[in-house]
This record gives sequence, structure tokens and C-alpha cells, in this order.
Amino acid sequence: MTTPKQMEQQQQQQQIVKMKNSGMISYNGSPMIDDRDEEMTRSALSAFRAKEEEIERKRKEVSDKVHAQLGRVEEETKRLAEIREKLETFVDPAGKEVTIVRKKIDLVNRELKGMGQNCQRKEKEYKETLDAFNAKSKEKAQLVTKLMELVSESEKLRMKKLEELSKHIEALH
Repeated sequence: MTTPKQMEQQQQQQQIVKMKNSGMISYNGSPMIDDRDEEMTRSALSAFRAKEEEIERKRKEVSDKVHAQLGRVEEETKRLAEIREKLETFVDPAGKEVTIVRKKIDLVNRELKGMGQNCQRKEKEYKETLDAFNAKSKEKAQLVTKLMELVSESEKLRMKKLEELSKHIEALH
């Protein structure tokens, strides 16, 4: 890579070669032209130097802008690294808590399964006992009804016999 001074020297040499080729300067280095031409040459050289200085100034400005942009990129990279670290530390505790809660849920699910089976068994037993109870209650009601009928008939018969005995006793008197 060439430096700006080397580039300037190369361009000056090229300018001299062009001037030699155009006949403005002899090959031995003596001027072949008059003062007016010499002034034009100086003017061209100074314009060339001014252009070179402007190019160098713009190159430096661009270089400064690139360095500034690189500085901002480095700052942003640092900020992103900090954010990544915060995210990683933030995720870890939550992951541990989630694992603990999931294990507790699994434990409760196992307990619920056993309780659910026990509840179903007891519900079935309750229904069977309730059905048996209702059947016995119905049977009792039927027996009570039959007892009432029997007692009623027995009373009627006893009353009838008592009336007959009463008539028989009255007939004896």
C-alpha cells in the first residue's frame, strides 16, 4: 500500500513525463518554453497540489468517520454483550423454578389419580349401598302396609267376635 506522499511523487513524475512528451521540457531538463508557459506549468502544478491536498483532506475525513463509526459499533457490541448476559442470568432462575413447579405438579397429579380412583370406588360403593337402602326401605314400607292391613283385619275380627259375645251374653240374660 502506498502512502499519500508516495502517491503525490508518482503523480508529479507522471506530470513531468507528460510535459516532456508534449515538448514543454527538453530531455536534458532545460526549459524550452517562455515565461508564460512556465507560469502555466506552475499554475497546473499548484492546481495539481491543491487537488492532492483536497483528496488527502477528504481521505482523512472519511478515515475519521470510519473510526468514529467503528467506535460506535464497538460500544453497541459491548451493550449487546451486556444484554445477552442479563438475559442468560434472567432465564436461569426462571428455568429452575419452572422445573421445581413441574415436579410438584407431577407429584400432585399422582396423588390426585389415587384419590380419584378411591373416590370412584367409594361413589360406586355409596350407590350400591343407597340402592340396597332404598330396596330395604321399600320392602319395609310394604311390610308395614301389610302389618297395618293384618292389624286392621285382626281388629275387625276381634270386634266382630266381641259383638257376637256381647250378643250372646245379652241373649243369656
